[in-house]
Amino acid sequence: MGAISENTRSILQSVSTATVATALFKRGLKNQFIQGIEPLKKGKPTMVGEAFTLRYIPAREDLNPITIFQDPNHPQRVAVETCPEGAVLVMDSRKNARAASAGSILVTRLMVRKAAGIVTDGGFRDSAEIAELPFPAFHQRPSAPTNLTLHQAIDINVPIACGDVAVFPGDIILGDDDGVMVIPAAIADDIAIECQNMTLFEDFVLEKVRNGQSIIGLYPPTNPEHLAAFELWKTLRTD
Repeated sequence: MGAISENTRSILQSVSTATVATALFKRGLKNQFIQGIEPLKKGKPTMVGEAFTLRYIPAREDLNPITIFQDPNHPQRVAVETCPEGAVLVMDSRKNARAASAGSILVTRLMVRKAAGIVTDGGFRDSAEIAELPFPAFHQRPSAPTNLTLHQAIDINVPIACGDVAVFPGDIILGDDDGVMVIPAAIADDIAIECQNMTLFEDFVLEKVRNGQSIIGLYPPTNPEHLAAFELWKTLRTD
């Protein structure tokens, strides 16, 4: 799994999921926002990291008893222990939050191993404890039952579906208070630069709007005078 550059990671940590969604839409990518999930606690720094995936399938009772956790090669445990530093563990829990994708011990282990965050389209048990960790975590809603009651961990670091979005290993995952976007790895550097420029322009627009400026011709910038004013504004900011 190739790592993004620290420059790209830093830029993406300064932009929003909304801005990323617009930049991806311009390239024809319309379905990159993971549906139905939210951060366990808002106000944490923006999560950015490469996707490291875990896929669950429906549990089958003869293959998924509670004793399966005694297996040192259990895929859920192995995923936690092999997720690379700086990566985001993304789990396909079939959009089913009735059984937990993980709990506070596994999430804490990921945090200690310096992962960048964790995402599931299912739920977490111990959600109140996970919410208080200094670690980004996104899920559908809390769950108490162990994942074994509904889910069987089956594959590590393969293409998955999470919240109706295709996630490939190495895709860039960006999460903020609004939710989680999936950025194809091949265009991550370009998207980062575009989003940085978009964010700068939106800062300019907000300043004008707060001062009473109409949005007509300003946002989007169809009036050339506003583009000229933006270039001057950028110059004055750097002087």
